[in-house]
Amino acid sequence: MRTAFASVGALQEALREERYLADRGLATAIYLAVSLDKPLLLEGEAGVGKTEVAKVLASLLGRELIRLQCYEGIDAAQALYEWNYSRQLIAVRAMQDASSETHVADLFGPEFLVERPLLAAIRAGSRAVLLVDELDRADDEFEAFLLEILSEFAVTIPEVGRIAAEEPPVVVVTSNRTRELHDALKRRCLYHWIDHPSLEREVEIVRARAPEVSEHLARDVAAAVMRLRAMDIAKRPGVAETIDWANAVAFLGVERLDAETAAATLGTVLKDHEDQELAVSRIAEVVEGGDG
Repeated sequence: MRTAFASVGALQEALREERYLADRGLATAIYLAVSLDKPLLLEGEAGVGKTEVAKVLASLLGRELIRLQCYEGIDAAQALYEWNYSRQLIAVRAMQDASSETHVADLFGPEFLVERPLLAAIRAGSRAVLLVDELDRADDEFEAFLLEILSEFAVTIPEVGRIAAEEPPVVVVTSNRTRELHDALKRRCLYHWIDHPSLEREVEIVRARAPEVSEHLARDVAAAVMRLRAMDIAKRPGVAETIDWANAVAFLGVERLDAETAAATLGTVLKDHEDQELAVSRIAEVVEGGDG
């Protein structure tokens, strides 16, 4: 068991110093995951800060961040290792030279092995933070394969042998919940749901991430984003979009968010044409109130 942080409060403060404002529940989940060598599964809508947890944690721990971006059709070879076929072909041609000392067995030596994120994380062990991003985009077979890796942090490569981590890396798995992950994987992990923050917390986040944005403007933008999320839109904006919107409006030299500026800059916060049309048709409602 390792205790990289003295307490949950100490971790929370360290995250704040890295400009990541975690509530007590998230800080506790991170603290336990790091201390107990348990993978941390973070679920929530896109843009709520799941991926950022792994990035900030790697920075705090002084470790390499190894990212496995999941997508539809990803398989074990793309996540674990592959052989460098081009280099092997060159070696085969060299073997045709009578003076060459290269043998067939040499074609599957370590110098021909191409590490993918999972193998890199196994080899790095406690020197790394492994981010398995958007696991819900991968299929069931890959999820089962990942569960096997997370259980042992070891892999056997027939031509090389067994490779195992002396100590496991810190693991953060994220999901946007486009599909349900299996219970077997959830049982292997500590779990935390990250929701959109409250208005006050979102204002605080904007001010931490974009200190050049005034308090009034940060509040205007955060309140407008909350109203957008309450509308019947296809893609609710995340905190990252709130920060982008606040930065864009501040860059234009606008001190308070008004209807004209909001309509002109919607592309920073809404990335769907129909969503933008709906917001423009109700733009007065979006910026109403302002909180002054």
